[in-house]
Parts: sequence; structure tokens; C-alpha cells
Amino acid sequence: QLQLVESGGGLVQPGGSLRLSCMASRYNLSNYAIGWFRQAPGKEREGVACSSRSSGSRIYLYSVKGRFIVSRDNAKNTVYLQMSSLKPEDTAIYSCAAGWHCSDAGYEYDPWGQGTQVIVSS
Repeated sequence: QLQLVESGGGLVQPGGSLRLSCMASRYNLSNYAIGWFRQAPGKEREGVACSSRSSGSRIYLYSVKGRFIVSRDNAKNTVYLQMSSLKPEDTAIYSCAAGWHCSDAGYEYDPWGQGTQVIVSS
């Protein structure tokens, strides 16, 4: 069964950068679209970005356009979410999930990783 593991979260000051990784073992991530989602405390989950099976990328969240980049390295079986110019409102648990095609709808994806916490604060 495909299992996803996120890493790279942490505490960063406003204006800083983080790179999140979504890795899989035993299964080739190039066979899946990988979506990134986030959920802040007290808020609904929102779709952030997606890396398609053809290595195309989509940013769904308007507030992160120009600041976040999604990419993948098939040799490392890893999908990345590069986050720059981080703002306190980017604070959330970020999760990756696998699907057959890119979508900002969470129900299109299964399975999900456990999530990684990102805190943007001075």
C-alpha cells in the first residue's frame, strides 16, 4: 500500500523559506498526482498545489502564487513544496496526498501523509 511521509516543516520567521518533502517508499510517485493541502487551526482544509503525473505543476491557492513552487524529483521519488516569503497566515499543518489527477478537492486523493507542521512567527 502506498504510504506518504512529509518532512521539512518547522518554525520560521516571517519572510523566511521552507521546503517540504513528500516521499514514498516501495511505490513510484511518478505514477501519481501529488497534491499539497494545508489546514490551519479552526479553519477548513484548503488545496495549495499539485504536481501532476507528467511533472506539471499547479498552484491552487491565490494567496501563495508567486511564493510557493511545487516540483518533483522522480529519481528521489519525492515531491517538494518550496515555500518562500512566508507569512504568519501560512501557519498550518501541511499534508501531501496521492491521486490520479490534479485537483484542489481533497476527496480526490487517497492516501494521505501524516502532515508536517509549519509555524511562521517572529
